[in-house]
Amino acid sequence: MFGIKRLMVLILSASGSLLAADQLAVKSPDSKISFHVFTKSDSLFYRISYENGDVIEASPIRMSLDAKAITGKVTIGKADSYQLNEEYPWYGAHSVARSHSNGSKISINSGGLHYTLDVRVFNNGASFRLIVPGKSDVKRIPDESTVFRLPVGTTAWFHDLNMHYEGEYARKNMDTVKAGQWAAPSVTFRLPGSEIYLSVTEADLKNYGGMALQTDGSRGMVLRLPQSQPTSYPFKLRYSAEDVLRLSQPAAVTGTITTPWRVVMIANGLNALVNNDLVHNLCPPPDKKLFPQGIKTDWIQPGAAVWKYLDGGGEGTLETMKEYSRQASELGFKHNILEGFWKKWSDGDLKSLVDYSREKGVHIWLWEHSKNLREAKTRQAFFKHCHELGVSGLKIDFFDHEAKEEIDLYQSILRETAELKIMVDFHGANKPTGQERTWPNELTREAVKGMEASKLKDRAGHNVTLPFTRFATGHAEYTPVHFGERRKNTTWTHQIASAAIFSAPLLTYSASPEHLLTNPAAGMIKSIPSVWDETIVLSGSAIGEAAVYARRSGKSWFLAVMNGAMPRSFEIPLAFLGEGTFGASEVRDVDGNPAAVELGKGNYDKNGTIRLNLAEGGGFIAKFDRP
Repeated sequence: MFGIKRLMVLILSASGSLLAADQLAVKSPDSKISFHVFTKSDSLFYRISYENGDVIEASPIRMSLDAKAITGKVTIGKADSYQLNEEYPWYGAHSVARSHSNGSKISINSGGLHYTLDVRVFNNGASFRLIVPGKSDVKRIPDESTVFRLPVGTTAWFHDLNMHYEGEYARKNMDTVKAGQWAAPSVTFRLPGSEIYLSVTEADLKNYGGMALQTDGSRGMVLRLPQSQPTSYPFKLRYSAEDVLRLSQPAAVTGTITTPWRVVMIANGLNALVNNDLVHNLCPPPDKKLFPQGIKTDWIQPGAAVWKYLDGGGEGTLETMKEYSRQASELGFKHNILEGFWKKWSDGDLKSLVDYSREKGVHIWLWEHSKNLREAKTRQAFFKHCHELGVSGLKIDFFDHEAKEEIDLYQSILRETAELKIMVDFHGANKPTGQERTWPNELTREAVKGMEASKLKDRAGHNVTLPFTRFATGHAEYTPVHFGERRKNTTWTHQIASAAIFSAPLLTYSASPEHLLTNPAAGMIKSIPSVWDETIVLSGSAIGEAAVYARRSGKSWFLAVMNGAMPRSFEIPLAFLGEGTFGASEVRDVDGNPAAVELGKGNYDKNGTIRLNLAEGGGFIAKFDRP
């Protein structure tokens, strides 16, 4: 168990020093990143610099309460500085997350209203939020239109809000993007002539509406709250016109208003982007009363899952699901996720499946529509019933909106399931905002255009974009690995490699367990973990072109490669292996036959190189072990 070191010093220090009247700079611990706060025409502004240049140019911080601006006609007051330095266990790209930042709580005065701009600057990014005090019985409606202005020549990857968080990323030149385009965070940017990447999103979203971004036609991304956002097609499809109207109204917040953190991740290279802990570092640690060992609490069980939905496998009967649990056990998987057909079963049948599966070391999860969980008494009775039946997890679907009402529902679900030791998988969900640190019973959430998207034509290009966009800010349930038509322009090997790249603590496979077990590469599939001790993004990786990952689990290394839509050659140095000789099990493409794999073995050391010539949507995966 890791000891958490937390240091908070509320004194002025080098982390926040006044430069001149109404100007302040907060620097990262390594002094490479600076968050500058200043006024322009008496309005509140900021900019973020990295080394010798701005990565976010001078941009206004805009907030209003009850339609009255509070960030104009401001003066900057006292700055109370603090430091945070901690590390904690994590389920993600690596097993230990590190958080080291300099912070400053800056007093702002606007027409007699005193509030706080809280800034934290890390070695890998910067963040800020507004804290506006208020009486506990007073409701106010916040709105924001803060801008993130990018430098000339910046490239962006984002998708719109039509399908909520299940869109297809497009590459854009911010110089030519017209005003009014919607972008679902996180948005990844690459600065011109460099390997500097940014990801703009929010963290610790609670008691507030979720943010989207809208282009202003001048290289700016403008923060928009739900009352200004278009309603997604999935929400309009599944909910009434009354629901659409209600959630489009501005939401009031009672008492003190604390906005989510506005986050700019900064990474020198794709490896630094993928290993960036900034989003979850900004969230509180888990409650020890609910999670005595934090993320390592014994009933939190990361692992792979079987899932009867996209790949046949018979009717959704008790007998079929017992066979799924048996096959899950044979695969070494820990979970079996049941879709809505379970509702036709008796409690006796469910209990029978739970008990049988437990004997096999497999947990049972049940799907439920979020609309059935709106009322607290109904929701809590359902959770209690699941707990009494021995159900380990719930897959809760169809949120499709980021209004405060929906965000409040997430919080209620997470707390009430944690009290009953139930794990959660959110589908039809919102972007991750690091809350899985506070609530480690959330093992994954969708918020991605995954294998369920049957009409996706260029799956290869999509797959090699996601690791550096959506996955950069949190886990995602893509439901990887399919050997049928859904894989589109990808090979079987690409599909298997995707399981090692599209990781999530709950790693749900879309292929049926029968097809996984009968695949020639079943041994490799069984060996792929859902969480990792170490991740290295290797050269050859490029957004929309290829993903080349080395990942370590214990003493074993995996090398996973997904190629995009264009044929490409790779020479991959194996320096990550460290000392000694490793025996490798390999899965390769078969030339001319994307629905086949070739198995091989070899011996390698850190001086070795693997050479690949991959066709459209090709792939490679190898596991390296010491003899």
